[in-house]
Amino acid sequence: MGLVSGTSVDGGTALFAALVHLGGAGKYIHWGFVQISLANLIVIAVMIVLFVAAIALPFPRHETRRK
Repeated sequence: MGLVSGTSVDGGTALFAALVHLGGAGKYIHWGFVQISLANLIVIAVMIVLFVAAIALPFPRHETRRK
């Protein structure tokens, strides 16, 4: 059984819950009229890094042999 009576929690969820405290208030970043939560900013930054990596890294190519 999980932490709450009547719920079932698998090992991965329990590990995540142990690493990240989700019960507190979120942290927000204010920049002019822009207000964004730190969690959303981290997700956006990771998405941008992955996008740039996907564009910058070369695609694997098959070698073609000409006879």
